[in-house]
Amino acid sequence: MSGSSPAEFLKKLAASTALCSVAAMGLAAPAMAEDAITAPITVTATGSGITAYEYPGMVTVIDKEEIDLKQASTPDDILRDVPGVMFTGGPRRTGEVPSIRGFSGADVVILIDGVRQNFSSGHDGRFFIDPSVVNSAEVLRGPSSSLYGSGGMGGVIEFRTIDPLEALATGETQTTVGLGGQTANREYHATATAISRPLDGLGVVGSLTKRESGSIELGSGSELESDDDILSGFLKGSYDAGGGHKFTASFLRFDNDAIEPNNGQAPGNDYVDKNLVSDTYRLGYDFNPASTWVDLKSIAYYQSFTADELRLDNNGVGPAGELLKRDVDTYGFRIDNRSRFSLTEDIFTTLTIGAEGYRDEQEGAAGGGTRGGVPDAEDSFIGGFVQAEFNWAKPFGVLPGDLYVIPGLRYDAFESESSQAGVDNQDSAWSPRIGGSYMPVKWLNLFGSYSEAFRAPTMDELYSSGVHFAFAPGDLGPGSAGHTNRFTPNPNLKAQKTDTFEFGAGINFDDLFEPNDSLQVKASRYFTQGENFIDLQVNQPAPYADCSPFVPGACDGTTSSVNIADAELDGVEAEAHYENDRIRVKVGFSNVDGRNKATGEKLGVLTPAMGTLDAAIKLPETHSIIGWRVMAADNFDKVDSAADERDGYVVHGVYFAWTASEGPLDGFRLDLGVDNIFDKAYARAYASSYETGRNFKGGIRYTVNW
Repeated sequence: MSGSSPAEFLKKLAASTALCSVAAMGLAAPAMAEDAITAPITVTATGSGITAYEYPGMVTVIDKEEIDLKQASTPDDILRDVPGVMFTGGPRRTGEVPSIRGFSGADVVILIDGVRQNFSSGHDGRFFIDPSVVNSAEVLRGPSSSLYGSGGMGGVIEFRTIDPLEALATGETQTTVGLGGQTANREYHATATAISRPLDGLGVVGSLTKRESGSIELGSGSELESDDDILSGFLKGSYDAGGGHKFTASFLRFDNDAIEPNNGQAPGNDYVDKNLVSDTYRLGYDFNPASTWVDLKSIAYYQSFTADELRLDNNGVGPAGELLKRDVDTYGFRIDNRSRFSLTEDIFTTLTIGAEGYRDEQEGAAGGGTRGGVPDAEDSFIGGFVQAEFNWAKPFGVLPGDLYVIPGLRYDAFESESSQAGVDNQDSAWSPRIGGSYMPVKWLNLFGSYSEAFRAPTMDELYSSGVHFAFAPGDLGPGSAGHTNRFTPNPNLKAQKTDTFEFGAGINFDDLFEPNDSLQVKASRYFTQGENFIDLQVNQPAPYADCSPFVPGACDGTTSSVNIADAELDGVEAEAHYENDRIRVKVGFSNVDGRNKATGEKLGVLTPAMGTLDAAIKLPETHSIIGWRVMAADNFDKVDSAADERDGYVVHGVYFAWTASEGPLDGFRLDLGVDNIFDKAYARAYASSYETGRNFKGGIRYTVNW
């Protein structure tokens, strides 16, 4: 972008838009091929498309080829080496919860093709999507409320599916079938995908995946009970009507029957038969005529999540045969338009104006009665936003290079209500942000930003009541009485709010050591000040110390959500990527710390200093690639309780992929790999279980075009 005129920038914008389409499809050439190395384009960060390097912040784009090389079985597999991202909840896929920069749960926005995934639970995961339907992924780290509203405190994770109009030419059809498996949980999967463009402007894609797995072998030598039976389906149609009009419709289903403890994030003996079903319906309309003033994108959606859990024993709070239900329905829309014009002879501008609204409805039940911690409630959000992107060549007419500035502002009004509590909670919030990247020369980027973000309290935090957990007679010692910990509603909770300063730098070189090579390094430092952080406080009297376990009710406790007045988080992130025709090396590093300013207690889902390495050798002569991955973490002692400390670890893995490009095997692909080669026993921060041990993985895939 350095030294470019508005006309030159328009050409670059067109090229970026084309690259953006390819990135969204995941159709980049395999990593083992001798093709030009292109910079990844982020759409999530601005909504308009910009290279991840030029964006004034940290964002990671993961394409389809990288997902395939990881042989991902869960979203954790896709994202676990992204700096600043950590998964808690243990290795069961039903319990996986991502954190970004110390924020987790409802503090992180999760999108599938722009559709919000608002399901949230104390002991269940937030991902109900099979990697087989993920065509690309983006992780935007840092506050993003100025574009995405409530929940954008830690960042945004967005998964994208394939667009058939971009995947094939008119008259082409492609089918792919694949089989694979892994040993640690005795998993196998089968996938079939078909894409077709039968008519000019019309494209359809359909995919079906079956996945079964059992108990998970841990690095500690023990097994974590688990049994998943998954059926995932995807159907999408796109129609280009001409004149800039494009229509899309899609349906995505994830259906998992799992037998495991009621708390999928921890070992336990209270087994349930879980049926988790997520259905996502999406309609899209884009209007992009031959005008720089109109580039309209809009979606309307309905997302339904149901979790039915049938108790299989009497070891939990309720009796065997009791059915626990949680249903969450989300209705929403989003619409925005981008206008592109020259503000002055040297300043090119993209102006985005949009609106978003959605409503969540939750119902819970236990054996026909109310379910503790799952209130019947609704919440609704409506917001409007505006964002400008200024590309200024030779700023002020004297400075060299380019200045890229993004100011943005969003207003949200929100309300929650519950018939059980009989009390409403409503508020509003402004979310301003300004960020800038200055590139005095083409290879150097100096960036910084200031952001304000918010997160409204969830329905569960506001209105939860009923039993949280219970001690049966004898649990606290021979002759002890039964005791119960109950949820206490707090409908007066305030929204969390943060102010974040971030600054960093990056370097980017092409043809550095040889033709067609690329080196990119980017790092940032951030400081977040927060108020009214929402924290779940479990008040449970200690037997024999605070209460007598022999007196019925004396050891009863409460669980409620409360606001913490002042808190702070800070951290550092870095990414580096070097690639040429023969090798590819990616390195990542992150560290997060946080505390309650009033008490000094630790706060948030903190992480130890963590580093990742992915080094691969490309063998274009045989259309193959072989690589080595390392994930390392320092000792974790940023805790208030010694029970939460974790030892450091270093975990190694290898992978190999081969694609046939001619002869009778043309279209055939083989993937092999081993995760945790040395069967390391390790646990991630705040996890209640060790992670998966040595895991052999393999898959075959055959694609045919006609």
